[in-house]
Amino acid sequence: MLIREYTENDLSQMIKIWNAVVEEGIAFPQEEALDQINGSLFFGSQSYCGVAEDNGVIVGLYILHPNNVGRCGHICNASYAVNEVCRGKHIGEQLVKDCLLNAKRLGFMVIQFNAVVESNTHARHLYERLGFTQLGTIPKGFRLKNGRYENICPYYREL
Repeated sequence: MLIREYTENDLSQMIKIWNAVVEEGIAFPQEEALDQINGSLFFGSQSYCGVAEDNGVIVGLYILHPNNVGRCGHICNASYAVNEVCRGKHIGEQLVKDCLLNAKRLGFMVIQFNAVVESNTHARHLYERLGFTQLGTIPKGFRLKNGRYENICPYYREL
């Protein structure tokens, strides 16, 4: 498997993976699906987008961008998505590790995840294994697709 920067040729596969996570309604805050036009704009506006490619097929991706501006612009944020049929193969771990390298290369000093859903135990264990620290818990910070609210757990790590 190869982790690399995305190209325009990857967009259709990226959009499909991204939209599947949005549709699940248990991880990303977005509610609207991407199409080819707004997907191109969305991914193109990031500081960096990485993809996991396996035998010519995109099986996962991440986006990396500033978490804020100005005096907090040295803190970045990222989101990860793995094709649901490829989960459990440590693709997410490889994406996070590549993201950490690119965040540092781009001059960020801290990476922060604002809204890790409390029940997303696989992601939480991965982040903790990779040296992230949980900042606390925000009660009912995430509205699930079914309308129920769940706690979120912000995480950070110095780069």
